[in-house]
Amino acid sequence: MDIPYTSEPRQDTGLFNAKVGIWLFLASEVMLFGALFSSYILLRVGAEPGEWPHGLLNIPLGMTNTIVLIVSSITVVMAWASLKMKNFARFKLFQSITLLCALAFLGIKSYEYHDKFTHYEVWLKDGKIADGHLVENNADTIVLHHAHYVDKEAAAKVTHAWQEREIKEEEITIKKSDIRLREGGKLDMESYGPWHNTYTAIYFTLTGLHALHVIGGAIVIFFLWGPLSGMWKTDPERYTNRIEISGLFWHFVDLVWIFLFPVLYLL
Repeated sequence: MDIPYTSEPRQDTGLFNAKVGIWLFLASEVMLFGALFSSYILLRVGAEPGEWPHGLLNIPLGMTNTIVLIVSSITVVMAWASLKMKNFARFKLFQSITLLCALAFLGIKSYEYHDKFTHYEVWLKDGKIADGHLVENNADTIVLHHAHYVDKEAAAKVTHAWQEREIKEEEITIKKSDIRLREGGKLDMESYGPWHNTYTAIYFTLTGLHALHVIGGAIVIFFLWGPLSGMWKTDPERYTNRIEISGLFWHFVDLVWIFLFPVLYLL
């Protein structure tokens, strides 16, 4: 038995079934990200003046990823338009660019995550903190690159005054005997992972969830581009509709990032 309305539109909605499904799915996605964005706004507004972190993210990298995703949105549309014009070779070209953009985005985001997991805040017994990237963790010492000291008053603020340009960064070697101990005897040093503070927790939640959507969308686009491309010969209309559906999801992923970039990187 053939499934109805896989290519032709339904009379009640004016859309074929897959397009109805994707719009319902995207509506649920809007509610998911809307709840997370609302949580971020409430946390941001509720923070004490001067207590919300700034300058923890690499704006040029974030801008690069924004451009990459905008380019991928254009190539997705061009790929679908190529199929509408019966040009399968151009479709393959544009969709391959889309996949390369997805890989570039994930590569840049992986680099940003690695930077946060190697970026440490180390509390010393004299009340200062050393802040930098952990490159060596020896038996008696640790070594931080691009590091600097912060006095006790500045350390109480998560805005990190040391990120101002006049602060000089250098390599710092710290004796473990000089590091303050937590309960249980562990050294009081912590990376900028999702456990570090409220800002990093919501940053990793939002960007991590978005990255999963990028991965999922790229997998679908890859299978339609490669293993499932034979449908173009057997049922070109249905295949074109599938490309349109995957493109709608990809546009949603891009749109979410366009909101994430200014909210997390610039504000």
